[in-house]
Amino acid sequence: MTAQTIAPPEQIVQLSGISWQTYEALLAEIGDRQIRLTYNRGNLEIMVPSPEHELYKKVMGRFVETLAEELEINIAPRGSTTLKRPELSGAEPDECFYIQNISAVKGKKRIDMNQDPPPDLVVEIDITSRSENTLQVYAALGVPEVWIYNGSRLRINRLEKGEYVEGELSLAFPSLPISEIVRFLEQAETMEYLELVKVFRNWVKSQIQQNQ
Repeated sequence: MTAQTIAPPEQIVQLSGISWQTYEALLAEIGDRQIRLTYNRGNLEIMVPSPEHELYKKVMGRFVETLAEELEINIAPRGSTTLKRPELSGAEPDECFYIQNISAVKGKKRIDMNQDPPPDLVVEIDITSRSENTLQVYAALGVPEVWIYNGSRLRINRLEKGEYVEGELSLAFPSLPISEIVRFLEQAETMEYLELVKVFRNWVKSQIQQNQ
């Protein structure tokens, strides 16, 4: 087993040679504590989110909900629900949503990747450049779309033939320029939270009007 510790702002420990059984045991032990585990074929990443990470996570989740509200699209938020492909991959996204496949999980308290589809959209805050490993996990899980914000740029990744391809259009919200969300995220640390949501909502409304 080898370990590597990466410096804050997020505390990350990477381990190799970890069994699936160990990963499952850690998930059970950690429970609802603010510790994220990502497992990929024997490699385990343990991450303790920073306050900065949690702020952007909250804002991004609210932005997705606002997009859905204004576009009148039904969504089912699943937050950081653990997604697992037994013996291979597992992850706890910052935020995830069922959109196109919302009917498949309606009324379900737990997601079983053996019989349920993966979330249609995963949102990740990646301040420490760990997204490549994370994308491998989501590709193995079959997540169609992953948004990654690194503090300065929002990447829209769409799954094509088992690999993610970065593009401009979102599968979930194809009518809006999602990459422009960055300019609102840049104000997350300086603008009052609800005021930021209000400003973002007005922008979404203006975009919808332009497209009519």
